[in-house]
Amino acid sequence: QVQLMESGGGSVQAGGSLRLSCVFSGYSYNTTCMGWFRQAPGKEREKVAYLYREHGNTYYADSVKGRFTISQDSGKNTVYLQMNQLKPEDTAMYYCAAKRNYCALTAGYGYWGPGTQVTVSS
Repeated sequence: QVQLMESGGGSVQAGGSLRLSCVFSGYSYNTTCMGWFRQAPGKEREKVAYLYREHGNTYYADSVKGRFTISQDSGKNTVYLQMNQLKPEDTAMYYCAAKRNYCALTAGYGYWGPGTQVTVSS
């Protein structure tokens, strides 16, 4: 069993920054892949970034590339999403998710946190 809890969301003006945190617990092999997803009202869920924890490989959606950075602190069982140069279109509920393998595939992320809201005003 894996438990995830996000924090760090809030309201910022365009151009600002936020850092989201995801604290996780459970069997490490179930958290090989750690992803950040977001969903805005009326829109489909979007995979924002993922981290292959063992090798440190990362992926970013084109919409956030160059502005967001995913990282980890293994000692704290925490994954971060540093978000810079935020835009109003980044407004969404952000979720942390985990899976065992095939990080690139959106399907299979079976463990999810409750989410943290990010609101960016223009």
